[in-house]
Order: sequence, then structure tokens, then C-alpha cells
Amino acid sequence: MLSGLFYSALSAHSETIEEMEQQERETQAAISNLEKQTAEAKAALNELNNQKKNSEANVKDLKNQSNNLNSTYQEYSDKLDILTNEIEVTQKAMEETSAKILEINEKKAATEAERITLYNQAKEMIKGIYESGGKDTYMKILVSNLTSGDFFKKAEYISAVIAYEQKVMKQLKDMEDDLASKAKELEAKQAEIDAYQDELDAKEDELTDLTNDVLSALNKTNNNLSNEKSKLKNFDAKIDELSATMKALESEVAKAQAKLAQQVEKRLAALEAAGQHEYLGGSYSASDQELVWLAATIQAEAGGEPYVGKLAVGTVIMNRVRSSSFPNDIIGVITQNMQFASYRSGMVEAYINRGPNSSCMQAAREVLGGQRVGEYLFFMTRKWADYYRIMDYNMIGNHAFFNRWITYPKPEEPAPQEQVTEQPQPEPQPEPQQEEQPASESQSEEPLPELPAEEYSEPE
Repeated sequence: MLSGLFYSALSAHSETIEEMEQQERETQAAISNLEKQTAEAKAALNELNNQKKNSEANVKDLKNQSNNLNSTYQEYSDKLDILTNEIEVTQKAMEETSAKILEINEKKAATEAERITLYNQAKEMIKGIYESGGKDTYMKILVSNLTSGDFFKKAEYISAVIAYEQKVMKQLKDMEDDLASKAKELEAKQAEIDAYQDELDAKEDELTDLTNDVLSALNKTNNNLSNEKSKLKNFDAKIDELSATMKALESEVAKAQAKLAQQVEKRLAALEAAGQHEYLGGSYSASDQELVWLAATIQAEAGGEPYVGKLAVGTVIMNRVRSSSFPNDIIGVITQNMQFASYRSGMVEAYINRGPNSSCMQAAREVLGGQRVGEYLFFMTRKWADYYRIMDYNMIGNHAFFNRWITYPKPEEPAPQEQVTEQPQPEPQPEPQQEEQPASESQSEEPLPELPAEEYSEPE
């Protein structure tokens, strides 16, 4: 922090410095607001993603339910078809049995009628004989005008007729009894078929109810599945919208960070113009907790870098602690909003929990003891340093380190040339080859980096 003597020396410039500090505070407030919006968008995005996962799980479950219900419905439908065919066969058997019973009953009635007719004829014949004179008359018939041979022939004939009638009547009676027995058997079979038909009808009703229940459940499940799929489409649209919002906010935050760094540079330049320079060196009495935080951040940012790269990252952190432009304690510097990506990603805390390795612990102790490799306040990869057109950076390992946010001017775009259509155009000449310039913020399609440590090396 600046001492009272330092402010006294700058009394002539106090208004300008205060204005610059106010501008920095306004930019920091804008960054905090953007970070709040980013956090809210991120929370909303996480909530949407969780809802989407739940919806995807519901879709998966509903698909399984739909498949199972569809299989059950198909199984019931197949059984119903088989049962329907069986009912048709049973009904046909019932019709055939009924026809046979009717046919047998008709034969039985005809046989009985024939037997009764024959019986009545025999009865009438015998009655006529007795009514004409009884036994004497019967004997007269046999002996009248007949020789002995004719007598025996006529008696034999009459006996044969009577015996035949009795035989036929017996056959008719047996046939009638047989038909009655068959009719009884068929009636019993018909009763059995009727009972089976009733059983099949009951099964058909039960299976039809089950099939309808399954079909209703299947339709309901498919409707729910359709609704969940519609939700997924809405989630995707909202997620895309929020992702675009977050990308825009992150870009705005990065621009604001760059603006703040430039404002800090402007103020520091004004201080130096007044003959003052911040002293960034010296030792720092750190607690055990701060030592671990510093070592863990060094490992998260430069774990795969050479030892001097580890010292350089520790130098940036401790120089910021000493600088009036940043928090004045180690944890405050590391956790400052949108500064160290390794902290936001959780890597720093992971190394704190695991314990930093020995080389990072040693580098932390050395910078706390006053060891520095420069007055660096910023570092990033060469790609982003060139992207921002940073002047005067030093490469240590894979990182570009610098103290002042001073950039090369943007290349001027050539003025558009008017074309006169009435005049003949000259033949085109080959354009001179120009050295490729880094893309400007407006030209680049890449998202702007977060400052100062947008990218970090892989840990050891």
C-alpha cells in the first residue's frame, strides 16, 4: 500500500490519480456485476442440465415401460387371437353336435313311428281274426278246402309272418334304444361343450379387459414419452440460449479485465511520471495456510514447468500482494474474481487437499523469503499474449510474463477505394506480401481469455 509520504509527493497529481482509481473501482464493479450475471447464468445452466438429465432418465424409463407394455399387449393380443380361434372351433363343434342330435332325434322319431305302425298292423290283424270267430275261425282258415300239405304251408306262412313282424318290431325297438343312447351321449357332449364355451367366454372377457388395460397404459406411457421428448427439445433450446449468454458474458468479463489492466497501467505510469515507483520485493511473513495455498497455486499453474517457471508464478502472486492494484494478502490475490482459472476449476483446492509437491513448496518458500525473478504482475501463454499484442513480455517456460499491460497499436485498415464504373479498370496487380499481424479482438472468433492466468500447464 502507498504510504502517507508517497501520497504527499503526489499531491499535485492527486485529483488525476483519484480519478484513475475511481475509474478502476467502476471497472471492478462492472466486472463484479458481470461475474454475478455469469454465476447466475451458470447456475441456471446447471439447473437446466440437471432437469435435462432427469428428463433424459424419464425418457429412458418411459421407453422401457413402453417396450414392456407393447410386448405385454402383443402377448395378450396373440393369446386373444388363439382364444378367439378356439371359441370359433368350439362353436362349430357345438353346431355339429346340435345337428347330430337333431338328426338322431328325427331318426329316433321315425323308427318309433314305424315300430308303432307295425305293432298296430299286427294288432289289427290278430284282432280281426279273433273278431271273425276266434280260434275256431283261425283253424277253419287253416283247414278249409286244404289238403294236408296246404294246411302246413298256410300255418307255416302265418307263423312266419307273425315271427317276422315280431323280429322287425324288436329291431326297430333296438334301433330306437340305440338312437336314444346316442342322443343322450351327444346331449352330454353338448353340455360339456357348452360349459367349455362358457369358460372360454369368461377367459375372453378377462383377457379383453387385461388387453384394454395394457393398451390404455401403453397410450398413457407413449403420451408421457412424447411430452418428455418435447421437454428435451425445449431444454436444448434454452441451454443453447444460456450457453450463448454465458459466452457473451465471459467475453465481456475478459474485455473488462483487459480494460482494468490498462487502467492500472495508466495509473502506474502516472505515478512513475511523478517520480514514484512501487516496491514489489521483500519477504512476507506467511502463515502455514498461506504457504500451502501459494505452493498449491504454483503447482496448479506451473506444475509441469521448469523450476524457474514455478518461481515466476510465485513472483507474480507475491508482486500482486505488494502492489496497490491487487489484494494485499496471498489468499485474496489467488481467489480474486476471474483471475486464476486454476482456482475456479478446483485444481488449487485439490492440491491443497492432497498436499503440494516438494519443488512447489520450495519455490513458495523462496518467493516468501524475498526471491523474485522480475517485477511481473501478469502471465499468460504466448498465444494470448500475442493475441492481445502485449509488448515486452518475457517467455519463461511456456508462459509469457510481463509487468505492464502495454500493447502494440492495432494495424490500420486501408481506406476503401472508390470504383468508377465509367472508367476502364486497370489490370489487377499482385498485392505486396505483408507480415501477418495478430488478430484484433473484433476480428478473432476465439473467446477472449480470462486474466491473468487463462491457461495453465498440466501438473507434474
